[in-house]
Amino acid sequence: MTRLVYLLGDQLTRDIASLRGCAKDDTVILMAELDEETTYVAHHKQKLVFILSAMRHFAEELRQAGWSVDYVPLTDEANSGSFTGELARALERYEIEEVRVVKAGEWRVQQMIEEWPDRFAIPVRMFDDDRFICSLGEFAEWAEGRTSITMEYFYRQMRRKTGLLMTDAGDPAGERWNFDKENRKPADDDLFMPQRPTFEPDGITHEVMELVAERFPDNIGTLDRFDFAVTRDDAENVLDRFIADALPRFGTYQDAMLTGESFLYHAVISPYLNIGFLDPLDVCRRVQQAWQDGDAPLNAAEGFIRQIIGWREFVRGLYWREMPDYRDRNFLNADRNLPSFYWTGETDMHCLSQAVGQTVEHAYAHHIQRLMITGNFALLIGADPRQVHEWYLEVYADAYEWVELPNTLGMSQFGDGGLLGTKPYASSGNYINKMSDYCGRCTYDVNRKTGEGACPFNALYWHFLDRNRDKLGDNRRLAMPYRSWDRMDEKRRDDYRQSARSFLKGLR
Repeated sequence: MTRLVYLLGDQLTRDIASLRGCAKDDTVILMAELDEETTYVAHHKQKLVFILSAMRHFAEELRQAGWSVDYVPLTDEANSGSFTGELARALERYEIEEVRVVKAGEWRVQQMIEEWPDRFAIPVRMFDDDRFICSLGEFAEWAEGRTSITMEYFYRQMRRKTGLLMTDAGDPAGERWNFDKENRKPADDDLFMPQRPTFEPDGITHEVMELVAERFPDNIGTLDRFDFAVTRDDAENVLDRFIADALPRFGTYQDAMLTGESFLYHAVISPYLNIGFLDPLDVCRRVQQAWQDGDAPLNAAEGFIRQIIGWREFVRGLYWREMPDYRDRNFLNADRNLPSFYWTGETDMHCLSQAVGQTVEHAYAHHIQRLMITGNFALLIGADPRQVHEWYLEVYADAYEWVELPNTLGMSQFGDGGLLGTKPYASSGNYINKMSDYCGRCTYDVNRKTGEGACPFNALYWHFLDRNRDKLGDNRRLAMPYRSWDRMDEKRRDDYRQSARSFLKGLR
């Protein structure tokens, strides 16, 4: 063997840049399950099973295709536990003339890779990750000199670049770039709900489940409901079923929430995109084709494509532009610990019980549950954004720092002071009541503003604005709620403050 291609755990793509152009007879592919990767946060049990089983299945896929794969399992007694350590051991096993690796998605891992050329006495060739539509250099050039790096304008550039949902004349399909206003309808519980495809664990997955149960018994989650796809073919099946069964209603109801419905019309393909099973541009083209064939409305296709070529690409670019200090930002100086029910779902607040409960059960919640339930509550109580970031990184199967950190610390917790979002995503119980059936099933009364039995979100919302006025008072998008606060008589404002303080005092 003369070449060693190091595949990281989220690079499960046959056409990965580091493998392109290599010959099977002189290349060894190194893959390793590592202690430092499985323990840097206390990952959800299902997240661990998904990643490790997907890696093992992909290694077998490569072997079946004729590649030489050196796979180091977590149980290997000689396993060093680190990327660098496993590369050093592999170089002792083979006579290698060149190491090839695609740059890591996470900053901390890439810092390790950057040390390899000096540490090892052979060339280390690093490739950009061209699975993304926008290179980091292209994003940096786009963002340079802008007073505001707004996702909407970046998204329009990506539409022009890809040609997705564009006319031959270079205009957006439907004469609008964004159909978000048509994508905010609350769902009715008598709507037909498509059945998400699920997959029975095979022998490889069962072995991984036993390993995770033994090594990580105290991590959040259970394994008795594990049903993720762990192969590329099964991930493709998930996408096919989404386009056929759920895409037509995805746009209209993408912000809706219903008791007992964890998935509604969502694709649940982000784990497969982020690990490498699905190609984002191919996914978007297939969704576009469904619209062109008349099988899905434009608002559904546009809303879905925006999340991938707009938001997903945007947060990656921002992450790499702002790291490494980005994760330590705390614009609002929030320092409260996350409540213990974030790991159990055991709370009388029905919305949080639903969002956290399904997270424990499935390692999944959709974007509005993450932003406007768990994220909104953490923001209102003043939770430490670093803790919030680490919780999201732990509990969701699709969570990698490059995509999770900007969404959580930036958009959800306003920890970057408005770099990612122009205002905090804070709301009272009214928004939750509008977009879900949660409030009608709750111990608390969403229509009561203060006092015993009142929805905690109501007082917490005004308390959040009041205590952060020195930081947020000049925000133009908050001018209306601050005017409403100022028009209240002092007794009403004190009632809000007292109700919020009383609730926070009892929060554990």
